[in-house]
Amino acid sequence: METLEHLAATLESLEDLRSIVRTMKALAAASIRQYERAVESLGQYYRTVELGLHVVLREMPELPARHHRSHGPTGIVVFGSDHGLCGRFNEDLADFVREHLPAGAEAEDIRVLVVGARMTPLVEDAGMPVDETLGVPGSAARTTTLVDQIFLTLDAWRAELEVVSVHLFYNRRRSSSRTHPMAQRLLPVDLHRFHHLEEEPWPSRVLPTFSMNRERLFAALVRQYLFVSLFRACAESQAAEHASRLSAMQSASRNLDDRQTELVGEFRRRRQEVITAELLDVVSGYEALGGND
Repeated sequence: METLEHLAATLESLEDLRSIVRTMKALAAASIRQYERAVESLGQYYRTVELGLHVVLREMPELPARHHRSHGPTGIVVFGSDHGLCGRFNEDLADFVREHLPAGAEAEDIRVLVVGARMTPLVEDAGMPVDETLGVPGSAARTTTLVDQIFLTLDAWRAELEVVSVHLFYNRRRSSSRTHPMAQRLLPVDLHRFHHLEEEPWPSRVLPTFSMNRERLFAALVRQYLFVSLFRACAESQAAEHASRLSAMQSASRNLDDRQTELVGEFRRRRQEVITAELLDVVSGYEALGGND
């Protein structure tokens, strides 16, 4: 049976854990909003890039020729986490990647870039060797640096390994505590989908035009489209990670509350037993002395 000293020490440790959990909950909640604002800020910018591509493609007599091979290595970029305490955030995404690999892609023909050290062993356990692992940015302001690093890897894949397609896998926040794995094809860019904008009215009364070289403008817009896609995937993954961590901390807080209630009750019972035993000893001693008299 646990002593009063041991129960008191356990209660003190629980209070320390509660303090840590409260701090992590506050940090997770603040981080979620930070990355949500980053995603929201990309909305108008993405719309501008989308309309720009629509205008350029409309002025072209035909879509730019793409020398796209049907066979070749496939690249995938997986966004995980560097830290734990976020439930099955990484495990569920790793299972999703294994189940939703591009059709016809063999493990030996897949090049993998992982963002987040905790995701790397899970992807490797799924039979996909990881070419490179990058760290998760500590804030939304550092996401641009990460996207630049991913661009360097993708350019090397296409130039040296002749990768024919690139796919993104990441978690997206569905509700306050739930996340959903997502898959997105990054390359080759589906230019035909921008033509659906012809069915929408132009947002201003002046039809758009441009004066710079069409090919240079097209290349710049495509680059910006890829940048926005990568940035948004990273930001949504980070928001989902912190949402999962917040949910895990809320569950831990409830468990700590239940455990503390249980230990406080046990501590009070043990203290009462000790007090009762001491009183009985006093009464017994008094009666023994009275009996001798």
